[in-house]
Amino acid sequence: MTVAPPLANPLRAGPRLGRTPQPCALVIFGGTGDLTSRKIVPALYNLALQRLLPAAFAVVAAARHSISPERYRETLHADLLEFSRTKPINEDVWRSFAENVHYVTTKDESGYDVLRERLADLDVRAGTNGNRLFYLATPPSAYEPIIDMLKAHRLTENVNARVVIEKPFGQDLASASALSKKLQGVFTEDEIFRIDHYLGKETVQNILVLRFANGIFEPVWNRQYVDHVQITVAESLGIEERAAYYEQAGTLRDIVQNHLLQLVALVGMEPPVSFDANAVRDEKLKVLRAIRPIAPADTAQHVVRGQYGRGFVEGMPAAAYREEQGISPTSTTDTFVAIRAFIDNWRWEGTPFYLRTGKRLPKRSTEIAIQFRAAPHAVFSREAAEDMEPNALVLRIQPDEGISLKFGAKVPVQGIRIRSVNMDFVYGASFMVDAPDAYETLILDALRGDATLFTRQDEVEQQWRFVDLIARAWSEGHGDLPLYPAGTWGPAEADLLIARDGRAWRNA
Repeated sequence: MTVAPPLANPLRAGPRLGRTPQPCALVIFGGTGDLTSRKIVPALYNLALQRLLPAAFAVVAAARHSISPERYRETLHADLLEFSRTKPINEDVWRSFAENVHYVTTKDESGYDVLRERLADLDVRAGTNGNRLFYLATPPSAYEPIIDMLKAHRLTENVNARVVIEKPFGQDLASASALSKKLQGVFTEDEIFRIDHYLGKETVQNILVLRFANGIFEPVWNRQYVDHVQITVAESLGIEERAAYYEQAGTLRDIVQNHLLQLVALVGMEPPVSFDANAVRDEKLKVLRAIRPIAPADTAQHVVRGQYGRGFVEGMPAAAYREEQGISPTSTTDTFVAIRAFIDNWRWEGTPFYLRTGKRLPKRSTEIAIQFRAAPHAVFSREAAEDMEPNALVLRIQPDEGISLKFGAKVPVQGIRIRSVNMDFVYGASFMVDAPDAYETLILDALRGDATLFTRQDEVEQQWRFVDLIARAWSEGHGDLPLYPAGTWGPAEADLLIARDGRAWRNA
């Protein structure tokens, strides 16, 4: 455990009120990996560009490759030119930032001694004052060995240390619990930041603002007025270079266990007493615990899985999943999952939540649709309202970030004719600024010690409890694995899942 006094509690200041983090050294394990070059370093540069990093700040990248610090900085600069969200690069800001970027080779245990010495030197020379943020941007198989090395080489002793760990957090409940136990042998739970980058997206955070900063939505945000909820996380891409990982995880573990269930929690939660880490996560946990478990015998009625075959995506031919490099021609891995879920509590009892996610769908799109019940009494004739669709509030997470409210309006003709229209809020048009990347938000919050947008151990484990039942049912032979052509919205069985209730997916 860390034994130095804890940093001042940042939560009272609020997570996004512009408070500058305390001096800190950020240690990135996996410093030569794709996540570092594509996301972490561009996020750090853009934070520096906005002057949001502390004046006393240093980055120490750690990886197995032998490379000079100068060459490493050159590589990062080249990556930044490609992956930064803001261009052109401000070279003055980059030079100032790069002066505080260091590199340590950790291909054997001696590298961790060098790392400890380098951090101690930075405490004095750069003024980082014993504050550490360890970022595990490595494959999951490296998490436990790195944690063991941090403990064995006393890298968390007599300092203020936190750790950021990427998903996937375990492969099931047992492995997730074991990883938490391993981490808690070195860090306290308050020092562990389990990252889900979806929670850092502006549009995801705006779910809470929409619901709890406005007085008009919350009164109708319940079973009395909501007919059902649809949450779709669609990707047009295939598995790219992730064959080994995807064969082990599949869509159920890769997306449903974290992103999708976190969106369900944000939509379904009760108002927190305040916007701080424990209050928000306590309410999310209540929702996760209230999601009705799906028994193996009921899996086929409530869950549909699929795997993409050959097809066309955005006009281009796409190979079948079993034809992807590194994938077995007899693979039974799911690349599509649809779930009919229920939240057994006072607010949502009997209201279905239809969840859907998949690879090689027609387009990249993440949205939450709250579909409301029809008016209780039909004042207008059936002919007048035949073009009217149900009222819906649609939150577009990506792309075209924004919110749309669908309602009926009179068509300007003689007589009464009603048609559905949309009232749209678009982020880019309303604020005229680019939203920060999710990693900028999450890294800054981790530096501040604000865990509001990170998942807690009990959340992660509850999500695994729900997912493990489905995975076990599939392993026992419950549920088929139909193929769907790449570029379509999944197997026909997914349409039947929702059609049995007299409803249909939003595929616009």
